[in-house]
Amino acid sequence: MRYLAHTWQEEGVTLAAFPDCPGCQTFAPPGHAVAAEAAEALKGWLEAHLALGRVPPQPSDRIASRKGRKVLSVDVPPRLAVKLALRWARQARGLTQAQLARTAGVSQPAVAQLESPDSNPTVATLERVAEALGCRLEVALAPMPIRAPAQSPAARRARPRPARRGHARAAVPA
Repeated sequence: MRYLAHTWQEEGVTLAAFPDCPGCQTFAPPGHAVAAEAAEALKGWLEAHLALGRVPPQPSDRIASRKGRKVLSVDVPPRLAVKLALRWARQARGLTQAQLARTAGVSQPAVAQLESPDSNPTVATLERVAEALGCRLEVALAPMPIRAPAQSPAARRARPRPARRGHARAAVPA
């Protein structure tokens, strides 16, 4: 699962904003990639919505291009993605947590915990709830993107690193 963001340069910094997630935006100072900042901002924004009992919007497959802006694709961490998928499936079927719990044979607090950003559910529980939602649980392992060869610890220590000054900001409406 991934969300798309617009990125652009302004006053020497790189900005990123997620059209599907109002108020979710961040920046990276010169010399820093905005991708890590965008991933952190998106994760915080989605977790905040789930923690407040809100249903975050599903990601769009594409966003309208704008002059002078690039599109950045940001993956949602798997542990968070499963919580979003459960919440969206429950909402699509018009079920409350209590109704889903009865159908799945688990407690309502167990369903609430499944949708909590801090939980770490078992596969068995996920299978029971997925079945109660009329879905099947799928697990996939995908190859990691090819990265530059790892440096030795000594080489990493010898290389000077600039201070990290960028920060993420995720606004959640009250």
